[in-house]
Amino acid sequence: MSEDSEKEDYSDRTISDEDESDEDMFMKFVSEDLHRCALLTADSFGDPFFPRTTQILLEYQLGRWVPRLREPRDLYGVSSSGPLSPTRWPYHCEVIDEKVQHIDWTPSCPEPVYIPTGLETEPLYPDSKEATVVYLAEDAYKEPCFVYSRVGGNQTPSKQPVDYRDNTLMFEARFESGNLQKVVKVAEYEYQLTVRPDLFTNKHTQWYYFQVTNMRAGIVYRFTIVNFTKPASLYSRGMRPLFYSEKEAKAHHIGWQRIGDQIKYYRNNPGQDGHHYFSLTWTFQFPHNKDTCYFAHCYPYTYTNLQEYLSGINNDPVRSKFCKIRVLCHTLARNMVYILTITTPLKNSDSRKRKAVILTARVHPGETNSSWIMKGFLDYILGNSSDAQLLRDTFVFKVVPMLNPDGVIVGNYRCSLAGRDLNRNYTSLLKESFPSVWYTRNMVHRLMEKREVILYCDLHGHSRKENIFMYGCDGSDRSKTLYLQQRIFPLMLSKNCPDKFSFSACKFNVQKSKEGTGRVVMWKMGIRNSFTMEATFCGSTLGNKRGTHFSTKDLESMGYHFCDSLLDYCDPDRTKYYRCLKELEEMERHITLEKVFEDSDTPVIDITLDVESSSRGSDSSESIDSLTYLLKLTSQKKHLKTKKERNSTIASHQNAREAQEVYDRGHLLQRHKQSNSDVKDTRPNEPDDYMVDYFRRQLPNQGLV
Repeated sequence: MSEDSEKEDYSDRTISDEDESDEDMFMKFVSEDLHRCALLTADSFGDPFFPRTTQILLEYQLGRWVPRLREPRDLYGVSSSGPLSPTRWPYHCEVIDEKVQHIDWTPSCPEPVYIPTGLETEPLYPDSKEATVVYLAEDAYKEPCFVYSRVGGNQTPSKQPVDYRDNTLMFEARFESGNLQKVVKVAEYEYQLTVRPDLFTNKHTQWYYFQVTNMRAGIVYRFTIVNFTKPASLYSRGMRPLFYSEKEAKAHHIGWQRIGDQIKYYRNNPGQDGHHYFSLTWTFQFPHNKDTCYFAHCYPYTYTNLQEYLSGINNDPVRSKFCKIRVLCHTLARNMVYILTITTPLKNSDSRKRKAVILTARVHPGETNSSWIMKGFLDYILGNSSDAQLLRDTFVFKVVPMLNPDGVIVGNYRCSLAGRDLNRNYTSLLKESFPSVWYTRNMVHRLMEKREVILYCDLHGHSRKENIFMYGCDGSDRSKTLYLQQRIFPLMLSKNCPDKFSFSACKFNVQKSKEGTGRVVMWKMGIRNSFTMEATFCGSTLGNKRGTHFSTKDLESMGYHFCDSLLDYCDPDRTKYYRCLKELEEMERHITLEKVFEDSDTPVIDITLDVESSSRGSDSSESIDSLTYLLKLTSQKKHLKTKKERNSTIASHQNAREAQEVYDRGHLLQRHKQSNSDVKDTRPNEPDDYMVDYFRRQLPNQGLV
């Protein structure tokens, strides 16, 4: 970072400094009851004594008008005294007046993945003048790049419904997070769909979310999306599209559900530019006549959903005491990027001794599953359980729940309005082009000057692999002990959530093409536990959930398991920590032996636990599937299904193993010191024995439940 950028960093604290010891001016503003008296702006008076401005409000008190400044809602973002900050769109984007809302619902039974029959067809659609275009979005490329935004975009009325005697379906996607570019009716009940690329790009056609009306129940319809660009997809592994019916929601309180038959993902005819595209086709039946229905790639979670959620926190007299909501920065379109500081408030120096945990999400707007995990985390950490209270007493949580609101609003899959992937630009000095990641990096930099950051995690979605897993960092010059320690938290998470989280799918490497990602940049800044958590768009291949899709509740539960694993990781009783460390050593020994037998010419010293280095296949870290032998090894160990069972097992064997564990613990500590003393840490201001010192320090003397 240049000297100039550092100076700019510290001078811009009006919107991004997040010291929990500061006076909570936000709560002071929102706690005032603005409805007790009439309010007028000074602009409404003709008296020359008052300037013509809307920033001065006039309150009628005790028989006279008293001026005061308007609350800075645009600065603090969420207010109980006024509406949410309106969403801003690129000026040319057409947006309908209708507001789309969906109910929360969880199926009573897990929804199974689709099992191919082998009879699925591959419809191909050559250009034909006889086909009827039934939906065509306004040209999204009136400008070569983003120019300016306006509140609500280019407001336009909904399309007039067709004559009810016509059986043609009506489509709409000009709403928040919607994406559909074109629909062609190719047969009586068959439609060819094209999704819109990310704005100001010609690629990233993955996210779709659109409305359908004027349907007939009991008729078999076929939809085929024809312009996907990824050769491999979870639709080839049983993933079904999501479907929502307003009549089902109103009559039976049923929300998003998985539907579809004859599902097939295949390569289709080459496009006009000579590149090959891929199609997704499926058949289905609508449950009601003349319904309003929606289809989506994943459970939608919009910018408005986030603002309503944050407003609920702010209006809660309990949660708002330990959760500060600020605006980290504004995006290119002048939408707000929110940052939450969650901790038990203390007004003394002890608060600076608390260590920090950082979570971010939705840098890729189409990865909506990351928002549901984030929601689950916030629900739990802001709850009233004893574990949540202990976490708030022990740590300072910095949370950025939506890094790319512009992309979320317009229905992009991967990019911001700069037409770039923000998760490749954490090293950029272009604050104006990439404000959210620029300010996030600087927030972390300032935070690390005040306190230790023990963990950073960026939440993502994955379009090619099942389950939930993590990508971590690892350097070739690290000691063996540090090398294994960076794998302990993911291993604990897999034990706490054995039917969703796969440790065998986790990767730990730093590739040159990923040096601009948040995970790698934070690791190089000195955060040893720096992860990307990847959640599949599909479902699980593990345990009781094998062969089923993840629901929103499944995704939200990962927020709880993350907190549970954090307590395990930092538990003053290091039993679980050292057992995981020993298990990782055993894995490495098995893999080393197998590798030696497979390739006798390979020196043992060059063999590592993570030997994968492919840069293809992931939405955020793009790495290939785990090696089969690692999957075999980890699947053979016994997983305790709940924390209660795990603790019960530990207690039953504690007396018999106490002496052995004391010896092992001392032995590992001694090895750790020796290995660290021989390795030079390349990152600044970080002692080599950092992890030993940290884990030998005791957390507050409180029991973990």
